[in-house]
Amino acid sequence: QVRLVESGGGLVQAGGSLRLSCTASGSIFDINAMGWYRQAPGKQRELVAIITNGGSTNYADSVKVRFTISRDYAKNTVYLEMDNLKPEETAVYYCNVRIIRLGLENNYWGQGTQVTVSS
Repeated sequence: QVRLVESGGGLVQAGGSLRLSCTASGSIFDINAMGWYRQAPGKQRELVAIITNGGSTNYADSVKVRFTISRDYAKNTVYLEMDNLKPEETAVYYCNVRIIRLGLENNYWGQGTQVTVSS
């Protein structure tokens, strides 16, 4: 069983910053990657950023330069620093952990944290 606990969402004005955190616990000895997705009302869930065990990162084009994903391997925690936020980035942000075990990939999700950017 994998448990993800997220924190850091909230209300911020356009141009402001927020930092999201997600800590994983449980059967997490074979995490392959951790990341963040978001889902706005009426839209599909989309990738925001991901960081692999090797430290490689991948960002959605729309957030490059403004967002930074990082990871504390000792604490099994992933962070998302979001700067210069835009109103259209209002969404529920979900933490994701990808585990590959015996060749099978499993994805686990946090409960989501609301980010609201006011104009």
